[in-house]
Amino acid sequence: MRALEKDLRQGLVDLALLLDDAQITHLLDYLALIEKWTKVYNLTAVRDPAEMLTHHLLDSLAVIAPLRQQLAALSPTESARRIKLLDVGSGAGLPGIVIAICCPEVAVDCVDTVAKKAAFIRQVAATLRLPNLRGLHARVESLTEQYDVISSRAFASLLDFTSWSSAALAEHGVWLAMKGKRPADEIGVLPAEIVVFHVEQLTVPGLHAERCIVWMRKA
Repeated sequence: MRALEKDLRQGLVDLALLLDDAQITHLLDYLALIEKWTKVYNLTAVRDPAEMLTHHLLDSLAVIAPLRQQLAALSPTESARRIKLLDVGSGAGLPGIVIAICCPEVAVDCVDTVAKKAAFIRQVAATLRLPNLRGLHARVESLTEQYDVISSRAFASLLDFTSWSSAALAEHGVWLAMKGKRPADEIGVLPAEIVVFHVEQLTVPGLHAERCIVWMRKA
């Protein structure tokens, strides 16, 4: 896995993302845990570590700078307390665990309906000693906490994602939906009470495919 460190560091340079050595070690250890658990629990269809680095790690790292910009735009009263982020349908913890590693000031909850996936996230939190990371085995509709940011990556349509998680989004909160191509059809069927305020194009190092974030809030 250490052979991937050079590629990871180059990817961080390409993304203009500054992480310390401890965070880089955490990301590589996390990748090793995905590889180990996938052999038993089939967490991801991607099995090749180099492909995991590009398709999972760098893909998720591409959202860190945009997320930090959105968090900086929160009002002073909101940004003064600990920001809470919910990652829906988190699977192997993407992008939730990556966000928890890169943004230790953010409390990250990863929710999944599959028990073994929630257990994996708890294992990562314990192994990497990430006090700001929790794995929740639940349906997002059943959650009663309020979150400043709700994220998803290839989880569901924008309509389903926002309607299922709407009760968990704080009044001032935003949705962060990771998508491939700009999902014009999905945006077109959103109800009037959901506002798409930005579609942000992403460039993922080593990945020759379109990626974007659809940022949304309640009207």
